[in-house]
Order: sequence, then C-alpha cells, then structure tokens
Amino acid sequence: MTTLQKKKSGIDRFLSVIERIGNALPHPATLFAGFALLIIILSWVASLFDMAVVHPGTGETVTPVNLLSADGLHMILTRMVTNFTGFAPLGTVLVSLLGIGIAEGTGLIGAVLRLVVLASPKRLLTFVIVFAGVMSNTASEVGYVLLVPLAAIIFLAAGRHPLAGLAAAFAGVSGGYSANLLLGTVDPLLAGLSTEAAKIIDPNYVVNPAANYYFMFVSTFLIAGLGTWVTEKIVVPRLGEYTGEEKPESIDRLNPLEKRGILYATIAVLLMSAFILGGLIPENGYLRDPETGDILNSPFMSGIVAFIFILAGVAGIAYGIGAKTIKNDSDVMRGMAKSMETLGSYIVLVFFAAQFVAYFNWTNLGLILAINGAEVLQTMGLSDIPLMIMFILVAATINLVMGSASAKWAIMAPVFIPMFMLLGYTPEFTQTAYRIGDSVTNIISPMMSYFALIVAFIQRYDKKAGIGTVISTMLPYTVVFLIGWTLLFIVWIIFGWPVGPGAEMYMPK
Repeated sequence: MTTLQKKKSGIDRFLSVIERIGNALPHPATLFAGFALLIIILSWVASLFDMAVVHPGTGETVTPVNLLSADGLHMILTRMVTNFTGFAPLGTVLVSLLGIGIAEGTGLIGAVLRLVVLASPKRLLTFVIVFAGVMSNTASEVGYVLLVPLAAIIFLAAGRHPLAGLAAAFAGVSGGYSANLLLGTVDPLLAGLSTEAAKIIDPNYVVNPAANYYFMFVSTFLIAGLGTWVTEKIVVPRLGEYTGEEKPESIDRLNPLEKRGILYATIAVLLMSAFILGGLIPENGYLRDPETGDILNSPFMSGIVAFIFILAGVAGIAYGIGAKTIKNDSDVMRGMAKSMETLGSYIVLVFFAAQFVAYFNWTNLGLILAINGAEVLQTMGLSDIPLMIMFILVAATINLVMGSASAKWAIMAPVFIPMFMLLGYTPEFTQTAYRIGDSVTNIISPMMSYFALIVAFIQRYDKKAGIGTVISTMLPYTVVFLIGWTLLFIVWIIFGWPVGPGAEMYMPK
C-alpha cells in the first residue's frame, strides 16, 4: 500500500501542476473575447511592419489588414450579428441536438444502452461496455451521466470490481470520443470549424460532417479492443477484489412497454434506412446529385445534419409511442427544449469564438502565419508520418489544460488547417489527426468538463479516492490508446486511404 501511495503522490504532484495551469485560465468564452481583442491589436502591430507574403496558390501578395482603423471598426460593428448567426458550427449543433433531444427525452437512448449491456455474455461484458461507451457519443455526452455509473453497477452485480467497469465505460465514452459507427453532434461541430478555417485558403472549401467516417468506423473496433485489453490485463489485476461497502444492485431489465418501444423504434429506423437506400442505390436516385448522379456531392451528403435530426427524432417518437412515454406533442417538444437548455454556455462561447475566427480571417494574419509556417515545415523536411505524429502530440498536450474539443479546435484550426493545406494535406486529414490527440488525453485531463463527475462516481465505491485515483486508473488507457490509434493512423497514411467519403489525404493538384 505504501508503494502504491508513493506512486499516487507522484501522479498527484504532476496533476496539481496541470490543474493549477488549467484553473488559472479564464472561462473559455472570456478566453475567446480576449483572443478577439488581441487579434485587433496584433492587426495594428502587423500593419506597421512589412509582413507581406505571396500566396503560393494565386501568386497574389497578402498583407495584414488593420482592424484598428475606421474601416476595421465599421466591419466589427456591422458584421457582429452575421459573424454569430453565420458561424458554421452553431446551426449544425443546434439542429442535431434537437433530434437527439427527442431520443433522449423519450428514454430511447437509456433503454438501448441497458439492452445492449444486459444482453451481453459475461465473457464479452467488458468489450460491450467499452463499445457501448464509444457508441454513446452519438448522443452527445449522455454516456458520462448514464453509462459510466451503470457500468460500475453492472460489474458489481457480476461479482467484479465496480471501478473496473467504471473505468472501461469512461475509457470508451471519453477516450474513444472520436470513434463511432454513427455520426453524432461532434462531427458537424468540428466540420463546421474546419470549414471556416479552410476558407482562409479556399473560400469555397466545405468539410462534410461525414469527412472522417471511414477512419471513425475502424477506430470504433480498435478502441473497444484496446480498452478491453487494458481493463482485463492492467486495471482488473491492479484493483484486485472489491472490499467496499456498496452492495450489488439489481439492474432492471426492459419491461414490456420498453421492449415494445424498442420494436417501434427499430421499425422506424428500418423504414428510414429503406428510404435513404432507395434514394442512393439507383443511378438516378432522388438523394443523388441531380446533375451528375454523384453521391459525394449529393443532397444526402450535404444534408447529413438533417438526417441525424430526422432519424433521431423519428426513432425517439416511435419509441415514445410504443413505450407510452409520449402522451402528446408537448412531450416531444419538451424533449427538444430540454436539449437546448444545456446549450446556454455553448451559445455564449460560440458568440465570442465566431468574432475571434472572423477577425482572424479579416486581418489575413492566419493566412500569413500559415504561409510562413508551411515554409518553415518545408525546410525541416518532415515526411507525412513524423509531421502528423507531432501534431497528434501537440493536440493531446493542449487537451490536458483545455478540455473543450470545440474550443481547442476553434483556436487550432485557423492555424493548422491552412498551414497543412499549403503543405498539400486536406482539412479532413488534419481534422482526423486532431481528433486522435483530442480524445486520448480526455480521461486524464482535470479540465475535461465531466472529470469532477467521474471523481464523484468513483468516491461512491472508494471514499478516499481523488484525482490521483482517477489518473492512476485511466493513465494506461491513455498510453495504449495513443500508441494504438497513432499506429492505425500511420497505416492509413502508408496505404493512402481516404479518411471519409471524398476525403483524401492530399489536396487535389
């Protein structure tokens, strides 16, 4: 016990430094407001010096634009509202969550998670819990509040250490945040930010929400497998037998109404799937591009967010009718409204982030920095693999002190996406590398928004547990996920596979 305590004290000292740094940062919205103000000042400073660069694509000379001028002031005042309302991630996240709010409000998501976990054979229990954690990301962050505590209860009921179940679920939900078989709210959110950043180089460039789907699909099974291995080979032996005071609880199986709700939802999803396939499979399908018959540039791909909303909404309503959790249309609207209630702080954050991104684009500082940065990287002569490994490590490190995926990407995307575009890499490819780094250190970052909740869950089974307990338990997942996921990305690079539909590794020449 003494040796273990010494190990934990070392981890605690390391974490206390990270925690102090993170706590010293202001609220993310305040941070973006400060960044916006800083950009205005930097635009004035840059205008005083000869910082002109030549755009490698157009051959035009790019000079900094001073926002501390009459014209700059007019732009700031007259475009403030449109900066906010036209910010790409805002509408996509709001629309996606409206549909998911119905599915969550009617109880569909909770019922599906219980069904998947309870129906699993004991020998596959750990794999199913990690897998369910990864899949729960489709419904935003419901996995943190529902699956993580449920997994601990399930493990305890199965005669195993509850913290092992909790760790497995937390690893899937948070460590596997960028893996999934389905598209969720994070996909349109990041795609919107990437689109805004890509427009610094190409004003017509659009990053589709499904841009990372191929890589995400394969990653789901990788993370589920790695999470299972870490749990069984490292976490379970380390925890030993549970000797705490908590007694096993019985987990209620689905009642007849809930089973009927699942049946109704399944039928609804199958009908919707048939509608989608009917529009995509025929060469002249109604969801293909009407002029070229193409799928990649079709209304289907452009309307992915709409399909997330419709599928989640229809499935949720069907479940609610079958399970009788919906009495009338007011119940449906209540679920949608509840999902919006959780977005108050996000909307405030987006307002300031939108101003920062707009100012950054107006001043040409992002383009100048990208061109100069690309020239430096070119002189370093780094090949694809070491360059992307460095970027993954940068994203993983920043994640330790800044928990919000969208807030980090709103800062990083305007710098790295244009820079890598000039080096020949697509925004979709760069976004994939970012998502790896952003995910793997979530589970050891005190700045992650749900970290305190995880500590509270653990303290139910171990009264003396603290931040060090969480970190010492989850650190093996971070290391294994980082190595395994990076190796998968390297394989992807070697074979030159697209990371998603129409999302190649290199920019077209």
